[in-house]
Amino acid sequence: MLKADKVVPTTCPYCGVGCNLELHVRDDFIFKVTSPFNSVVNHGNLCVKGRFGYDFIYNKDRITVPLIRKQPQKPGQRTQAFDRSEWREVSWEEALEYTADRLVEIYQRDGSKAMAVYCCAKATNEDNYLLQKFFRAVFRTNNVDHCTRLCHAASVVALQMAIGSAAMSNTAAEVKDCDVFILTGSNPTENHPIIALQMKAAVEKHGAKLIVVDPRRIEMVNYASLYLPIRPGSDVPVFSAMAHVILKENLYNLRFIEERTENFEAFASSMEKFTPEFAEQISGVDRQLIIQAARMYATARNGAIFWALGIPESTHGTANALSLINLALLTGHVGRKGTGLNPLRGQNNVQGASDSGAMPWHYPGYQAVDIEENARRWEEAWHIEPGGLNRQRGLTTTEILAAVHPGGVRALYIMGENPMMSEPNLNHTRKKMQELEFLVAQDLFINESGAFADVFLPAASWAEKDGTFTNTDRRVQRVRQVIYPRGQSRPDWQIICDLAKRVESRLNRPNSAYWDYNHPSEVLEEMGRCVPDYAGIRYERIEEMGLQTPVPTLDHPGTPYLYSERFPRGRAKFHALEYVPNAEMPDEDYPLVLSTGRVLEHWHGGTLTRHSWMDDLFPEALMDIHPADAARLGIKDGSPVRVTSRRGAIVLRAKVTTKTNIGVVFIPFHFREAAANLLTTDAVDPQAKIPEYKAAVVRVTPASEEELAADIDSQPRGRY
Repeated sequence: MLKADKVVPTTCPYCGVGCNLELHVRDDFIFKVTSPFNSVVNHGNLCVKGRFGYDFIYNKDRITVPLIRKQPQKPGQRTQAFDRSEWREVSWEEALEYTADRLVEIYQRDGSKAMAVYCCAKATNEDNYLLQKFFRAVFRTNNVDHCTRLCHAASVVALQMAIGSAAMSNTAAEVKDCDVFILTGSNPTENHPIIALQMKAAVEKHGAKLIVVDPRRIEMVNYASLYLPIRPGSDVPVFSAMAHVILKENLYNLRFIEERTENFEAFASSMEKFTPEFAEQISGVDRQLIIQAARMYATARNGAIFWALGIPESTHGTANALSLINLALLTGHVGRKGTGLNPLRGQNNVQGASDSGAMPWHYPGYQAVDIEENARRWEEAWHIEPGGLNRQRGLTTTEILAAVHPGGVRALYIMGENPMMSEPNLNHTRKKMQELEFLVAQDLFINESGAFADVFLPAASWAEKDGTFTNTDRRVQRVRQVIYPRGQSRPDWQIICDLAKRVESRLNRPNSAYWDYNHPSEVLEEMGRCVPDYAGIRYERIEEMGLQTPVPTLDHPGTPYLYSERFPRGRAKFHALEYVPNAEMPDEDYPLVLSTGRVLEHWHGGTLTRHSWMDDLFPEALMDIHPADAARLGIKDGSPVRVTSRRGAIVLRAKVTTKTNIGVVFIPFHFREAAANLLTTDAVDPQAKIPEYKAAVVRVTPASEEELAADIDSQPRGRY
C-alpha cells in the first residue's frame, strides 16, 4: 500500500456543504482523499466528487503558463480559441504588463462604466475580497458580481428585505432536531449529498416528518410524509395557501408575531385570496395535501424550511423566497435550534464570495455602496481620497453582458466563472462576448468563456494555495496548500495584487504599498476590520475547526443559529404577495416546461468535473421525461430527441423516468455539447435580477442518431 509523505487537512472545492478532507500526498502527488470521522460538518462522509473528483489538477489540458492570443481580437469579430496553437506562451511579466496596459487604456478613455469583473464562488474569501477591492478601489466601478446572481440572488434579496440578513439561519446538521421540515426546490441527494444523509437520518433515526414540495419526484420523496408535486412557477400560490390555512385555523404564533414582526395585517389581508382551492387550480397540488402540510408545519415544536435553486431561479424568485419567510414568521419557527430559514448554497464558497463583497450593490459585509457612511468607511480602509469610491450601484452579472456595446462595458475580467455555460439564452451571451473590446480569463482551463479571451492567466487550484471558504452553514474553514502549483500557475490573490500594483503605477496613484500582503491571513484580517461578522476570525482560531459567522470578537465562539433575540433589521417584516405567472407559459407550440439543474457527478459549468474521472461516470447530457409524455411523443428511453425553445434548439438523448412529472422535462446544464442554457429565457426577477432557469417552455420531437452526431460536431472543439 502506498504510504503518504504527508496528510493535509483542507476543505472540499465543490458544493456548499464544506466537507472536511484529508489529502494524502506522496512525491507532491495527491493519491487519495479521506475525511476525518470527527469532522463537525460531514463526520467522515464524502460524496463521489469529494472523494474522487480532485484529479482535474493533473489533467493534460490544464493551462499552467500565461497565454496571449496570437491574433488581436476586434469587437464583434472575437472568436473562441480552444486550440493552444492559437495562443502564444509568454512570461508572467509580459502577460501582466499587457493586461495592465489594455485595462488602463480602456479605463482612461471610457471611465469606470467601461470596466466590469466576475468574481468566483469557487475561489477563496481572500481572492474575492481582493478582486472586488481591485475594481472598486482602482477602477472606481461597482460592476462586480459572481454566480450568486445566477443561483441565490433572490433568496439574498428576500432575506434582506424581511430580516436584514442574507445567510442560512441555522446549521444543516440541526435537521435532526426538527419535528417537521419542508424541502422545496432542492435535490440534496445530488446537489448536497452529505446534507441529504443528515435529512434521511433525521427521518429514520430521529422521527422527523418531511414535506417535499417539488416538480420532480426526487429521491427524498421516498422519505417524505407528504409530497406536493408542484407545477414549476406556482410556489407563491402553494406556500401562501399554507399561510391562508394557518391564519384561518388560528395556528399562527401570535406572541412571536406581536413581539418580533411588523406588517402582519397587510400580509394577512393579502393571503385571503390564496385559498387551497385557488392554489390547487394553479399548481396542480391537491388542496388536501396543502392543508395537511400547513397543519403539520404550524403545529410542529421545531419546524424548518430548506430550499435551493428551485425557489430563487425564477422571474418571481424574490416573491417565492418571501412566501417561505412569511411561513416561518407566521409560526415563529425561526431563532431557535432546529428551526429556521435555510437556503442551501450551491458552490463551495458562494456564501463567502458574497460576504466578501463580490456583488454590485454591496461592499464586503453587505454594506450598501450607495450609503455615504459605508463608502467613507471603505475609502479610509483602502486609503482612497474622500469621494473616490463610486456611490452608484453597479451592474449585475446579466446586466454586465447586456451593457457590452460602445459607450457601455468594454473590458471584462473573469476569475473562474464560465458565463458561456451559466448565463441564460447563450446565443445572446455569445454575441455579447464577441462584442467585448478586451477580455481577461484567470482560470485553470480554457473553458467556453476563456476561449474568447485576449489573455489567459493560469491560476493555482484549491490544493495549491492557502485561504478560507465559508460554507452554507456560515462556517469559515481553512483551505491549505498541499502541493506546489503546477507549472507557472499562481494563486489568484497573488495574481490580483501583482496586477493591481502595475495598474496603480500607470494611474500615478500612491496606493501600491497596500497590495503588499505576505499571506492570505493578512487579507482576511483586513476584511474583518470593516466587517463585524468576520472581526473575530483568525487563521489560528480555525486551524482545527471552522467558526460560524457572526464572529464579532476574538474570543467569540461563533454562532450556530441566528436571530435568537433580535433580527438585524429589528422587527422582521411580513410581505404581502401577489401571484404572477411565469414569464413563459405552455402553449400548443411549446407544450412542455423545461427545468435545468445539476447531477451528482458534475459541477456547475463542468470546468472542473469534465476534466476529471467524473466525466467517465456521466459522460453525456440526458433529458429526463415522464413515461406518459414519452409515449405520447413517440420517444423511447435512450433515443435522440430535439428540444426547441423560442431561443434555440439542442439534440441529446432522452431518459424516460418517473423522476420528473407529467408536463415537465429536466436537462442538466454541465454539457456544452447540449447546453441547456441555449434554451432558457433571459427574463429576470425585477428585484434580484436573477434569470429564470426553472420554467422555460419547449417542445420535444424525436431526432436521429445522425442529427445527434451533427449537433455535437457543430460545437466548438475543446477537451470534451
